[in-house]
Amino acid sequence: MTDLADGLIEQPYDVYRRLRESAPAHRIAGTDGNPAWIVTRYEDVRAALADPRLSLDKRHAAPGNYRGFALPPALDANLLNMDPPDHTRIRRLVVRAFTARRVEQLRAPIRQTADRLLDALGEHGTTDLIASYAAPLPITVICDLLGVPDGQRRDFRTWTDTLVAPDPARPHAAKEAVAAMLAFFTGLLADKRKQPADDLLSDLIAVRDEGDRLTEDELMSLAFLILFAGYENTVQLIGNAVLGLLRHPEQLAALREDPSRIPSAVEEFVRYEGPALLAIRRFATEDVTLGGVTVPAGETVLLSLAAANRDPARFPDPDRLDLGRDASGHLALGHGIHYCLGAPLARAETEIALAALLERFPRLALAETDVRWRPSLRARGLVALEVTYGKNLVTQR
Repeated sequence: MTDLADGLIEQPYDVYRRLRESAPAHRIAGTDGNPAWIVTRYEDVRAALADPRLSLDKRHAAPGNYRGFALPPALDANLLNMDPPDHTRIRRLVVRAFTARRVEQLRAPIRQTADRLLDALGEHGTTDLIASYAAPLPITVICDLLGVPDGQRRDFRTWTDTLVAPDPARPHAAKEAVAAMLAFFTGLLADKRKQPADDLLSDLIAVRDEGDRLTEDELMSLAFLILFAGYENTVQLIGNAVLGLLRHPEQLAALREDPSRIPSAVEEFVRYEGPALLAIRRFATEDVTLGGVTVPAGETVLLSLAAANRDPARFPDPDRLDLGRDASGHLALGHGIHYCLGAPLARAETEIALAALLERFPRLALAETDVRWRPSLRARGLVALEVTYGKNLVTQR
């Protein structure tokens, strides 16, 4: 049985290429040592993402199989653990907040936030672009959308980093972060009930309290998921996109020459270095054949989005960043009924973040050639991204 952790932090695409080339599915050891199946080829992953026989509900997991990270019930009753009809019911309640029309209305405020963050950097210097730009932009946007007060946003990045990339030297840190987040959302919901406002969280509370279409656990879990995923995926996407540009100066020059290409470029960034290596784990409700390999009922299936998006059978020369490529059909944001709810917002934030950054700083370069990736087998994001920046050649140092 293959150990999932072998080499995946440092060289995930090399590991996934070897797995993809050798067999359509492999039995592996999950992060907790329990067995799971990993699927790596594009057509198989795409089909599996939409296969109703692969459930997100942990009740379908057979004993002794990998189940993923455990959250308390008040945070666990979210869309990432649900099948229809509950999934359909809850998704319908929140999807209108992320429609293309609603996201268009958010573009101006997002740009204002991006400009304010860039103003704070000054005209030239050196900065960790994750800490100063890629992280605060999405956390501001999603907190504004939900209605999270400014003073309650400080610790959120620390908590999410702890959950996504646990520190082996601090075995209790994840539980402490979960407890802190649970207390945070409990207090936030109580405050919103006392003083409703024109925000998404107040709207969801009204649905819970007046229409009784959400349980209390579903309400809290939904708030947690929107805030967690709305921040987590976008900070990684922005950081990875900037790194991709700085490592490919010819692509950066082409994008500077024609900024109208940024929306299509974002699709290639998502395909090439998306924010998630793996989709959320699934459980076979019956024997399922994936790429000719039979997965028994009750066993866990992991779908490698990263491997599928670099499958040469779907994307020629897949390990090359090519902003002129037609990257449509990538699976970085999912497929089927569990397609990423916040995908329109994540795309808009990344487009705006790149446009504002490239417009503001014609001189942008890596300050360090080596970068550190977060030690996560699920997420693909940078610990930091040190860059030098300036408005012209004279001020760039």
